[in-house]
Amino acid sequence: MVLRKWTAFLLLLLFSAAVFSKQLLSFDAISVHDLPPEARTTLMLIKSDGPFPYSQDGKVFGNYESNLPKQKRGYYHEYTVKTPRAKNRGARRIIAGGNAKFDSEYYYTDDHYESFRKIYE
Repeated sequence: MVLRKWTAFLLLLLFSAAVFSKQLLSFDAISVHDLPPEARTTLMLIKSDGPFPYSQDGKVFGNYESNLPKQKRGYYHEYTVKTPRAKNRGARRIIAGGNAKFDSEYYYTDDHYESFRKIYE
């Protein structure tokens, strides 16, 4: 009986830790210089306010899966990174948080939002 209570307690503790750790996101980082050339071009367009090749560029990114730090709606915007030989927009994106041109944070994904790497200069 005591063992069962401890097992239930430990399972609850592990579940709570998993939920809590989702809120304390950490990211691999990637240097601007290590981005694919198309991503560097997209980043330059973001910082100079376009023009953007895709009509969806600059739209609000909802962060519905909470893979990025929680912010109020409208904080994040998404931009397409061209994928050579792709017949559609492909899976690569840069997500800009904050003011896209000034004092911003940028994240790169090459797997359509499954994972992100924080971009640094």
